[in-house]
Amino acid sequence: MTKEEKILEIENLTSRLNDVKNLYITDIAGLNALETSNLRRMCFKAGIKLSVVKNTLLERAMKSSGKDFGELKDLLKGNTSLMFSKSGNGPAKIIKDFRKKSDKPILKGAFIEETVYVGDDQINNLVALKSKEEVIGDIISILQSPAKNLISALKSGGGKVSGILKSLSERNPE
Repeated sequence: MTKEEKILEIENLTSRLNDVKNLYITDIAGLNALETSNLRRMCFKAGIKLSVVKNTLLERAMKSSGKDFGELKDLLKGNTSLMFSKSGNGPAKIIKDFRKKSDKPILKGAFIEETVYVGDDQINNLVALKSKEEVIGDIISILQSPAKNLISALKSGGGKVSGILKSLSERNPE
């Protein structure tokens, strides 16, 4: 790679890092061509961008991005691939699903909404993360539940009241 190509790649990575809210740093070394192709296909279907990067270029891009990637800079050893995603748990689900057939990819770390997760043992925590849309949906369901219960009670209670009134009106006065 020429010096100009490296500078261009650092600028490109810096731009991507500035725009990203969710970033996974993984190691996919050891996957054969078919497995790598399958992983890329899974990522593409889920809207996740997977790319392999040079550690030194990524480290420089992290420094120039202005974001605090914390301990993630220390993880840039060996083979490194990045997973860019709009959802916080999407790449974790892909990794966990892909591992049913392989022991890779290994999660080095993740940057989710400015929170840093380090280590492969965090994969289950990351899978359990809910997206902003899922949290909003849960809140709406919780808020709607009491209203639905009240309407249901009024409907069932209305039938009971009308039934009582009807049976009272049909009684013979003594």
